[in-house]
Amino acid sequence: MSRVAVVTGGTRGIGLAITEALSKAGYKVAANYAGNDKAAAKAEAENEGVKCYKWDVGDYEACQAGLRKVEADLGPVDVLVNNAGITRDGFFHKMTADQWREVIRVDLDSLFHMTRPLIDGMRARGFGRIINISSINGQKGQAGQVNYSAAKAGMIGFTKALAQEGASKGVTVNCIAPGYIDTEMVAAVPEAALAKIIATIPAGRLGKASEIARTVQFLASDDAGFITGATLTVNGAQYIAG
Repeated sequence: MSRVAVVTGGTRGIGLAITEALSKAGYKVAANYAGNDKAAAKAEAENEGVKCYKWDVGDYEACQAGLRKVEADLGPVDVLVNNAGITRDGFFHKMTADQWREVIRVDLDSLFHMTRPLIDGMRARGFGRIINISSINGQKGQAGQVNYSAAKAGMIGFTKALAQEGASKGVTVNCIAPGYIDTEMVAAVPEAALAKIIATIPAGRLGKASEIARTVQFLASDDAGFITGATLTVNGAQYIAG
């Protein structure tokens, strides 16, 4: 029987690459999304075994209802990829409370909203894979992204603590911290600014979404059962955590 995976923000960018990789590996994938119906329809049409579901990961009740629908349609969730995230950049001395709250709500609170409804079932079945997509900026910080860096750093702490709780029950919890990846969002950066970013990456290039997806695919597998509480950096040696 195919395992069931949920990928938040799973219809565009890195999330879409993860959805596609898990689908090709034989998982039944529920790709969550927030608002782009056209991208969701395309993701579902082009990937066998993928079904898209629309809800706001920043809303706990919406997550509970959405996950009930997923499990009714596809079966118990074995793999959760917390990938959804937003940015509301600005220097902290100019940041509004709304800019702070919105990023924390979607990027960090969503981990509780999505994981809490699923963790009991994973523990009871003796298998679960929770994979959190953080960021290089959650490790090193980034000017103009105090809200985003705080949320992504919080994700790493969440991973380390929950991994200790789940290990004896067959539930692994790991984190991936991507560097700069060649997605639509990065492609929108002005060419001169992008060149400066690439100059700081020893590998000399942007990462590929497929490279993040393959890392997720491994962590979701049975072969990764002894890896838990880890943060894997996928950043071309731009930042090496101590």
